[in-house]
Amino acid sequence: MTKLGFLSFGHWQDVEGSRTRTGADVLLQAVELAVAAEEVGVDGAFFRVHHFARQHASPWPLLAAAAARTSTIELGTGVIDMRYENPLAMAELAAQTDLISAGRLQLGISRGSPETVIDGWRAFGHEPTAGESDADMARAHTDKFRRAIAGEGFAPGNPQMIGTSALQPIQPQAPGLSERIWWGAGTRATAIWTAEQGMNLMSSTLLTEDTGVPFDELQAEQILMFREAWASAGHDHSPRVSVSRSILPIIDDETEYYFGIQGQVEQRDQVGMLDGSRSRFGRSYIGAPDVIAAELARDAAVQAADTLLVTVPNQLGVEFNTRILEALVKHVMPVVDAEVAPSIA
Repeated sequence: MTKLGFLSFGHWQDVEGSRTRTGADVLLQAVELAVAAEEVGVDGAFFRVHHFARQHASPWPLLAAAAARTSTIELGTGVIDMRYENPLAMAELAAQTDLISAGRLQLGISRGSPETVIDGWRAFGHEPTAGESDADMARAHTDKFRRAIAGEGFAPGNPQMIGTSALQPIQPQAPGLSERIWWGAGTRATAIWTAEQGMNLMSSTLLTEDTGVPFDELQAEQILMFREAWASAGHDHSPRVSVSRSILPIIDDETEYYFGIQGQVEQRDQVGMLDGSRSRFGRSYIGAPDVIAAELARDAAVQAADTLLVTVPNQLGVEFNTRILEALVKHVMPVVDAEVAPSIA
């Protein structure tokens, strides 16, 4: 059975039509949407992380607040830019948040994405070492973070205080968190690296490569290569894979008002240049729930993944997005789950 989660970018701006006009609006509504989503049967509440932008930023207060208000829904990120992170501080925050959630945290991390500022991680106090790129730095931060949440010691103990000089781990520790770390991979090569590292795969509506095949087929190939690399690595637990999609069911006058015209236009993949690389962007799914369900049932990557994250128009508010999510739970996902995953040529 495919898990269904929502992914919110947390946009906020004081403009006409926005129901999230301030930073407080977007945070408080994010918690309420997580509560409402759990009530209608959604499996996950995920939040995008961007710095220096009017969007969700450092995720820990939001995740902890949502954890305290919910009991079953998974809570996660998609994704944390590891170039900005102090690995040990992040390990403490992640462990505490996971304990508050009783083990429901699913952390998506990566080397980051295009930003509204230039090298913002430098302002956070992080500099690559000699010969190291910012991507290398992100992976180094990731390695240290993962070793910390796995219980490795980093600071020598004070014998006068604790009777030993052995290296001490961060506290608290959160059992099982190490297996709930996801890497946001934009290429097939990165997916293979992710599997070799023992992290789950998070693949979005953007791949920073293009082979000429439709987006869903390219993404499904990425997933297949990830699973094959995972099997070859011999990890002792099963991996998870998520894909993101923009899905907007037309279910009433309000959804028709906002998205009806878009639904009348044929939705196709888009190909363009991003950060100097030819990239492929996935299409949107807009229309009646039964039409969307049939289209998603033919989406090779959706069928190959175990988790589908739906990007939500958060500026339209909690009630609007709850109705969208409920329609997906009741009318779309049963059809998606009924289909047999197609083979990859």
